[in-house]
Amino acid sequence: MAAHGLDTIQPLRRDWGTAWAALRRLLADGNDTVQVFRIMRALNADTSHRNYARLLQEPGGGRIAYDHVELAKRFSDRAWVDALPEGSVGAHYRAFLDRTGFSAQGLADISYADGEGWQDAAHPVAWFGRRERDVHDIWHILTGYTAEEHLGEACLVAFSYAQTGGLGWAAIGLGAALKSLRITGERAFAKAVWEGYRHGRKARWLHAEDYEALLAEPLDAARRRLNIAEPVAYHAAQKRLREQGLAGI
Repeated sequence: MAAHGLDTIQPLRRDWGTAWAALRRLLADGNDTVQVFRIMRALNADTSHRNYARLLQEPGGGRIAYDHVELAKRFSDRAWVDALPEGSVGAHYRAFLDRTGFSAQGLADISYADGEGWQDAAHPVAWFGRRERDVHDIWHILTGYTAEEHLGEACLVAFSYAQTGGLGWAAIGLGAALKSLRITGERAFAKAVWEGYRHGRKARWLHAEDYEALLAEPLDAARRRLNIAEPVAYHAAQKRLREQGLAGI
């Protein structure tokens, strides 16, 4: 998206050339997260506009929009995260932070690497775009897709495409699946990615969730309520790739 003052944020036109160049860099180095945000800016166009409008139609969505909580700041409040009950979504997120060293603010900082001006705009669509970014690691917890491996990220990318409709997610998921098929000749990776998409289609729309309340909810109960299925194909692909010594592709 592009910012033009505080009153208007117009969708960008899709830039397939920039997206292709960034995707090639990302597939060469799966840890180059800056490329993810370049792909999103190049392809997602009006995704945040459409999803913000949808939020306003969802039960409780108007209140969420009115409160406009900045989730990167909330999730970076370690005292708040540490106070979340054992067994909750937030407790699993706390363990995730400790295990990986990741942080919500760290992801936000990476998203600002290209110096785009919209990220701090006082506009509801800009706020929603930040919200879409900041829930990524919470979705890792909810779906069970591990963040420390390329397979887990690819599956969550497919899940995210189903949830958001952003073509940037589709490009990354398809690229990762084709890369795996080319390198390994195995279909397990692609099957797991397709499962991620199907699970995203079946789940409730997660952008309409109150994340402060959700993080206090028991993880198993949250998954049932949100209709997030067990990732069977994902676990099978994990096992298959590890057996072949290919878990890092």
